[in-house]
Amino acid sequence: MRVAMPKWIVAAVVALATAGPAHAVVQGRPDTGLARHALMVLNDRGAFCSASLIAPTVLLTAAHCVTGANAYRVHYKDGGGQPVMLEPAKIAVHPGYDAGAVKGRRRSIDMALVRLTAPLPGFEPIGLSQAGRPGPNARLTVAGYGLGVEGSAVSGGQFRTAELGVIEPFGPSSILVWLTDPATGRNASGAGACQGDSGGPILDGGGVIAVTVWAEGAGKARCGALTQGLLVGPQRGWIDGVLGGWGVR
Repeated sequence: MRVAMPKWIVAAVVALATAGPAHAVVQGRPDTGLARHALMVLNDRGAFCSASLIAPTVLLTAAHCVTGANAYRVHYKDGGGQPVMLEPAKIAVHPGYDAGAVKGRRRSIDMALVRLTAPLPGFEPIGLSQAGRPGPNARLTVAGYGLGVEGSAVSGGQFRTAELGVIEPFGPSSILVWLTDPATGRNASGAGACQGDSGGPILDGGGVIAVTVWAEGAGKARCGALTQGLLVGPQRGWIDGVLGGWGVR
């Protein structure tokens, strides 16, 4: 018996299938190599995020990408370019996540893991970096499926990357990393994460070192000046504990 797809899934599929030209990460570049490690997470409120495949059946993303809505789907395109929507088998949200942290000026560990029922064809897990906190001026790569043109919903959906420089606008942090475009700095709009890149990977040469959780623009812009990531290293104990509980290496 054929079961009708929920309307919100149909709308999401249509939007992603008709998007064009598709971009992600403002002023980023297409990257088909890293794309085999990343997928999208959609919710029934019309929002979407990015995520990294860190085990054959586990995605790493931001907690705000999998909370606050009624339903979620993992999205990718099959070998024929057709959209596929998968319902997560399990979702684990970091116990330190605080949805009201920004408004209340409180600390939050904006991280989550999403388990799939089976490995996905054509995708490969990416490793987590073993490096410590990156210092000022270190170069990291931000990546995701988010908007390539701010304010244009159809500019999301293609995996893109940009190389950004580490800065410490509020001093060094053991939890967060801040990035900006070395060519423009945080006082002007350049390359950086945008809507839809939340949950996507921030990479050094050894793998995923952080998860994108927030972005800021210069002036009236909302993207392209400052990208904030949550460092993976300090949360490895929680990540390994959840994976162990799921029976996943």
